[in-house]
Amino acid sequence: MLRVEKINQFYGQSHILWNLDLHVEPGQCTVLMGRNGVGKTTLLKCIMGQLGLSSGSIMFQGEDITLSNTESRPRMGIGYVPQGRQIFPLLTVEENLQIGLPVLPRGERCIAEYIFDLFPVLKDMLGRRGGDLSGGQQQQLAIARALVVRPKLLILDEPTEGIQPNIVQEIGDIIVQLNQQLGLTVLLVEQKLPFARKVGHQFCILDRGCAIAQGSVKDLDDSLIKQYLTV
Repeated sequence: MLRVEKINQFYGQSHILWNLDLHVEPGQCTVLMGRNGVGKTTLLKCIMGQLGLSSGSIMFQGEDITLSNTESRPRMGIGYVPQGRQIFPLLTVEENLQIGLPVLPRGERCIAEYIFDLFPVLKDMLGRRGGDLSGGQQQQLAIARALVVRPKLLILDEPTEGIQPNIVQEIGDIIVQLNQQLGLTVLLVEQKLPFARKVGHQFCILDRGCAIAQGSVKDLDDSLIKQYLTV
């Protein structure tokens, strides 16, 4: 579904991503892993068109989207939950959710009911401002907002960061449900190994901007964890 091939990206004179390859297969949940500062968020921003590439290509469902602008990617079927959630604190929950509706065809601009089945707390808080929600509720809102565009691929950047354990459990269950029951392809950045093993099928480890190991989550062994993931 998503093929990132030989991409290079720079911040000024700093070479951030080095000839990086990543393949995300349809129906799979792929977990992007690595220590802080190795290029994980940069890679996601490149996929979303927020950062340009120096070289390489990004293919989505067989189409080259390397030069497509950021605004076009949700219309192609890519939902994105950025690190830090980035909800609009002064808008209500309902208004936050409605932001994604214009990417849908005119006759389909409504919030799918299954989103409230996944996040019933949001239905009870539609009139509350986003900034008044707890961190866990804001994360649920950010995921729900990404689902409003009815994506084929959902990208999440550290969805468990700074979230209380019971909500982490809920978010994991929701990702599994979206992936396994609804067939949504998922790419996520995650630092927590138990969470990654719970939701993921495939993994890709980055180190210094390079993809140094990829494979089945079941093959994520102690030597890789110690060398590239342990702080």
